Amino acid sequence: MGLTKQYLRYVASAVFGVIGSPKANIAYVTIRGGEKGRFVAVAACEHVFIWDVRKAEKVRILEGKKHEVTHLCPSPDGINIAVGYEDGSVRIFSLLNGESNVSFNGHKTAVTAIQYDSLGARLVTGSRDTDVIVWDVINECGLYRLKGHKDAITQVLFLKEKNLLVTSSKDTFVKWWDLDTQHCFRTMVGHRSEVWGMALLNQENRLLTGSADSELRAWDITYLDEGKEVGEPQQKKGKSLLDDDDDDDDEEGADDELEERILSCKKTGSILREGRDRVVSLMTDAKARFLLCHGTDNGLEVFSVLPEEEIQKKMEKKLKRARKKALKAQEEGEEAAEPSVERKVGDEINRLLTLRASAKIRSVDFLMMPSGEMRLALLLQNNTVETYTLRPGDQTPAGTKTSRLTLGGHRTDARTLTFSSENSSILSASGETVKVWNRSTLQVVRTMACEYALCSLFVPGDRQIILGSKSGKIQIFELSSGSLLETIDAHNGAVWSMCLSPDQRGIVTGGADKTVKFWDFELIKDEQSEQASKRLTVKHTRTLQLDEDVLCVRFSPDSRLLAASLLDSTVKVFYVDTLKFFLSLYGHKLPVLCLDISHDSALIATGSADRNVKIWGLDFGDCHRSMFAHDDSVMFLQFVPKTHLFFTAGKDRKIKQWDADKFEHIQTLEGHHREVWCLAISPNGDHIVSSSHDKSLRLWDRTREPIILEDEKETEREAEFEESMAKGDEPVVPGETAGEAAPAAKKTIETVKAAERIMEALELYREETQKMEEHEAACKAAGKPLPPLRMNPILVANGNASPSQYVLDVIKKVRSSELEVSLLVLPFMYVPDLLKLFNCYVKDGLEVELVCRCLFFLLRVHFGQITTNQVMLSVMDELRVNTISKVREIRDVLGFNGAGLQFLQREIESKEDVMFFADATGHFGEKKRKRRKRERAILSLA
Repeated sequence: MGLTKQYLRYVASAVFGVIGSPKANIAYVTIRGGEKGRFVAVAACEHVFIWDVRKAEKVRILEGKKHEVTHLCPSPDGINIAVGYEDGSVRIFSLLNGESNVSFNGHKTAVTAIQYDSLGARLVTGSRDTDVIVWDVINECGLYRLKGHKDAITQVLFLKEKNLLVTSSKDTFVKWWDLDTQHCFRTMVGHRSEVWGMALLNQENRLLTGSADSELRAWDITYLDEGKEVGEPQQKKGKSLLDDDDDDDDEEGADDELEERILSCKKTGSILREGRDRVVSLMTDAKARFLLCHGTDNGLEVFSVLPEEEIQKKMEKKLKRARKKALKAQEEGEEAAEPSVERKVGDEINRLLTLRASAKIRSVDFLMMPSGEMRLALLLQNNTVETYTLRPGDQTPAGTKTSRLTLGGHRTDARTLTFSSENSSILSASGETVKVWNRSTLQVVRTMACEYALCSLFVPGDRQIILGSKSGKIQIFELSSGSLLETIDAHNGAVWSMCLSPDQRGIVTGGADKTVKFWDFELIKDEQSEQASKRLTVKHTRTLQLDEDVLCVRFSPDSRLLAASLLDSTVKVFYVDTLKFFLSLYGHKLPVLCLDISHDSALIATGSADRNVKIWGLDFGDCHRSMFAHDDSVMFLQFVPKTHLFFTAGKDRKIKQWDADKFEHIQTLEGHHREVWCLAISPNGDHIVSSSHDKSLRLWDRTREPIILEDEKETEREAEFEESMAKGDEPVVPGETAGEAAPAAKKTIETVKAAERIMEALELYREETQKMEEHEAACKAAGKPLPPLRMNPILVANGNASPSQYVLDVIKKVRSSELEVSLLVLPFMYVPDLLKLFNCYVKDGLEVELVCRCLFFLLRVHFGQITTNQVMLSVMDELRVNTISKVREIRDVLGFNGAGLQFLQREIESKEDVMFFADATGHFGEKKRKRRKRERAILSLA
């Protein structure tokens, strides 16, 4: 048997060049020992970066797995942060150590809104799949799913005082939910377009909503007295012919009466914004004294919510002016009505200023400092974070920019990448800047302003770089000083491609003016320099005129041939020395966007906008193989040095490795979340860097781990299966009709695997129990003890656990958020054994809380089958007695412990004259205020 060709695996090494992804929001966070308002959390593709805005440094990375971050929400205590992802999952990270121990899976698509309740014990999430899910953070499980919206959820708000939830959606509706009954009791239908944001004001007695127009609508909320009973329904009068038209009105009145049992909500007015586009977000501070609103432009509007005293003063002034006007009218002999003024929303909310950022605003967060200063953090559309300070108490408030994070990334997409000859530096160029990065530290070494760059390369020696621009110019930069040496008008159209000659003495460029130009390097005297130094330039030597725009040019490594791809979907090959035509490669249906020639000048590979890659022989121009490579245009193609392996990058967000000899797909590198524009392979082949529309640059390293192609195909099949499972319907409890409330979790490959592990454990328990019974029967029949049975290796590996203990250990290892769905997947044939084991666990006091949770869920799911099974009735009766007694014992222990702690607290407070927890904080603050008063008094006397 012949030797199998071995391939080495490339793995993701780092993500850099992205400061903040515009898809998610920005949030102020606190890190232990850090100053409030100093750290911000922003999404960076699948990760979350925490930046120190004062030092412009990245202090922590909350690492994601595969899917892009779509929403962030810090917990009220500032210890954790909830992160929502594109696939609908939610993970809770600790800001102390950056680890994630809690994850929730319930949504099918991207999470669009997250909110904690005031205690931080519950978390509500909204998604593009139109569902709202409430999660129990402490028990790490889902409580229920709320259905009713018809489009993506845009915002969710918990009410602090009441157990109510309000949600807004792109379906134009705002819904109120009673979380005690998990029921939508009111739907507000006053909007004509999508509702994008909400804010609660006036101690949650007013709701402000922002839509797709320039109007912020205000709604007054009146909470009905809970102790007040609803009156007896009026008896329906006999209907006559005259009453037919009023029948519908009576029904509407009955509906309103039903809705207004919890609260009534009426529109009271509106506020006009300066922006004419849609609202992106509305937010208030903790005390709802200030309101921030921004749209899709660069303007941030800041409003002040006036206290009741100031509103009354304003109304009194208005009334005075009305009275003066009425008095004047009376003096002129005109009749005037009794003067009165109507209180409007504009009298209660005052516009402070409109802050203008340097680019379009994607997200905003703000903090109110104890000094009364407002700190704002803005995430901009162009991969930038800006912070401002604002003093709302000033007569004319103005925002002051305090910091701007720009160094770590480009403002626009990087369209060209290059490695230096010694593999240590990476060059990336975008529409306005060119940056040089240190490959090992991923820090920016040099940033230089340039024109819109489309192609680039390091000059041999790595002291200068050359860029080809969209305007047809060639720019030469000196790396040591970061200065622009020369700008040369090379083409009349864009310079689409640039290639270094094999002898490293010059370059060739291809442009949109249908020409290929040859350039030689030259050293000329620098006239601007005071010293007699020389600088690099390029001299135009030859021009090759073609019939179509040139998209890509490449030299063959043996310096014999030059290949150029044209806009007419063909590739022309010429002799370098005479520029005579040699071959024409035709077969692509759309233009060839990229090509490369192997190190031995034997093969040429081409990638096209028709999504295919073709491999050609460079001797006769025959097509060896055509392969369907990507689901969208192939944007870049390059051979690994000294091999016949090559990489392609496509608009389908994937990078793929291929074998040009065996025509096989070897590996897919997934990670980018938008179109991949270009990639570069290091001269030694150990590193790959790629650039994408998601503003990120990604580094991939070659490992020593071999790739087994069959395993790769199996992994792809598993990924497809998991994706199809995620798109399936959520689990439905048998016997329950689909309504507004549903189970929170969803079926995933993890829950299926957990169910399989439970089934395997129960089967092992059955086998071992049967063996033990047979052994005991054999001992009785023999009348003497027989040699003990050999224990199952699995039980030995688990510390010589008993079969029943092993089942409990397996159940304990299932994630709390996945437990119920795993039990739902479990077939009923395993349930009787599981219930018998639950009885034993409860009797022995083992994991009573966990067992009770599993027991109650299984009873709800399989109630009909359990109650009709005569064998199970005795087990259920015994379970009922044991469960009630054990739960009472645990409750009594908890009550005794709680009372004991309260007693100890009182004893220590009386002895030490100190106060614990929140009381101690308030007591300390009061002492501090008294001390300051004494100091002021002493200073005034002095």
